[in-house]
Amino acid sequence: MKLNNTDLLDILACPRCKGSLTLLTEGENHVGLACDACALVYPIEEGIPIMLVEEALTEAQWQQGMRKAK
Repeated sequence: MKLNNTDLLDILACPRCKGSLTLLTEGENHVGLACDACALVYPIEEGIPIMLVEEALTEAQWQQGMRKAK
């Protein structure tokens, strides 16, 4: 997923708390959107952010290498 438009990232919000999200990258690939307030990561799969709270991963799961929605 290539988010070249920072305005798009500015309007996206965490579906749980409505807080801001941080784009996570690995190399040149966008792999997730992190909410620091909720300590959740919404994975990006095949260029599509999975913005469902029940599909989010905890920061601990993300750091352990989980990259797919539940």
